[in-house]
Amino acid sequence: MASPAPTTLTTPPQDQQDQRDQQQQQQQEPPPPSKAPAKPTTPNADADADPDPASDSDPDDLAAADLFADPPGFYPPSPPSKTTTYTTPAGAAITLHLVGHSPLEAHHLWNGARVMADVFHADPSLVAGRTVLELGAGAGLPSLVAAALGARRVVVTDFPDPELLEVLWRNVRGCALIPGVGPGGEVDDARLAVAVEGYVWGADPARVLRHLDEADRRRGFDVLVLADLLFRHSEHGNMLKTVRATLRRRRASRAYVVFTSYRPWLQHKDLAFFDLARERGFVVEKVLERKTERPLFEQDPGDEEVRKTVTGWTLRWPDDECEDAQ
Repeated sequence: MASPAPTTLTTPPQDQQDQRDQQQQQQQEPPPPSKAPAKPTTPNADADADPDPASDSDPDDLAAADLFADPPGFYPPSPPSKTTTYTTPAGAAITLHLVGHSPLEAHHLWNGARVMADVFHADPSLVAGRTVLELGAGAGLPSLVAAALGARRVVVTDFPDPELLEVLWRNVRGCALIPGVGPGGEVDDARLAVAVEGYVWGADPARVLRHLDEADRRRGFDVLVLADLLFRHSEHGNMLKTVRATLRRRRASRAYVVFTSYRPWLQHKDLAFFDLARERGFVVEKVLERKTERPLFEQDPGDEEVRKTVTGWTLRWPDDECEDAQ
């Protein structure tokens, strides 16, 4: 059999080959993301609020800046919302809705919220008959418990994101332990002592104070709750700015700060909050330390004992700065 004639391969000129290679590469690669300005840290309603010099950006913060606008469908859809349960010492179950995912970390029920709820149950006098403000509430568990235990007025706040605020309202309407909420979620507005408000730390507090009656509005809240917020190191100054603007100047008034150092290697940055609080005139006291059965994020690195430890602290005004000073 005769051998077939050899096949001749014709090589195109180099400039044509380069052009084809470039076209093929463009077809295979997705378009690059377009650069977009970062989202403001405060909404337009609070644009006149002065930034706090102690709240500069911190690369160690868990919150990731939204620096790029990705093409539609670039990422999979966010997971659906979920629920978890907190059981009171009396055995009543409080069902809590959480967003499916949030860059603000509101899709977790944090240790600090559970411990703060336990503290209020152990001593209802801490909130009964008092006005309460919770910052960065997430699911709002401490606020729900405070309202159930007879707080005179509770304002539960988080970043003014519609989904976050709707979840908070859903949790309020679903908690039949709160006076004014029926077993089917019906609400008696005349009896309900809970308000939900979007608020950015460090901004003008008028939007949260407006939920108090006129006399309280001028004086502020008896109780503040900051549960597991200290990992946001760059926001310590703004948190304290809000505490100064909203905590009533009475000897019995307290801001409760409860947290876990989820990143043990940055615990010194968490604790720096209290140094700054002292610099700004508050009296700081450590009031509790508890160990959870297991870390909230079991697969995370770092000392497990630190990640299982919840500590609680209070901020109060010096006696000579209180309106009821003797």
